[in-house]
Amino acid sequence: MSPLLIRICAIVLISLTTLGAQAASVDVDLRLAAQLHRTGETRQAIAIWERWADQGDTDAAYNLALIHHHADGVALDLATAMRWYRVAAERGDKVSQIQIGLMYQLGQGVEADAEEAHRWFTMHRKHHFHHANSPQMLAWRQQALALIEQSELQEQRLLAQKNSTQIIAELRQRAQPQPAFHTEHLAASSH
Repeated sequence: MSPLLIRICAIVLISLTTLGAQAASVDVDLRLAAQLHRTGETRQAIAIWERWADQGDTDAAYNLALIHHHADGVALDLATAMRWYRVAAERGDKVSQIQIGLMYQLGQGVEADAEEAHRWFTMHRKHHFHHANSPQMLAWRQQALALIEQSELQEQRLLAQKNSTQIIAELRQRAQPQPAFHTEHLAASSH
């Protein structure tokens, strides 16, 4: 093996080990923060969550938003809750996006704004729009429409057959001679 290849492999190995250790460290710290918060040590939990939220951890940002939104161990602070929800939402957290939408819908800490609420409620869908016009998606959509049309036509044919059979039966019944109505029966039954 060349010395350059050995160095590259070593760098990759060290990087992967460091990332794995950092991920484990985040989990350990977030569990510790949750435990501290449950036991009333909210100030220490906040310090841990803020450190990780500032480094990009979505769960930490969401936890900060949640405690400020529901006054859980801290004073109610909807502006701070909105700030942390935004941090998490902008990193792709769907629950935070929904919470922001609810805050706009209900006017919690912000002026009520139905359009802004809708934008946040549907934000996660934008990530899937690129699939809408792919050749495979268009082909599937055409196949689905063809199947639906075929099924609807078959249902209409069966219904038309059933209706025509019923109409023919009714017409045949009407075409049969009806027994004459005798007034004698009427007179006899009234005495």
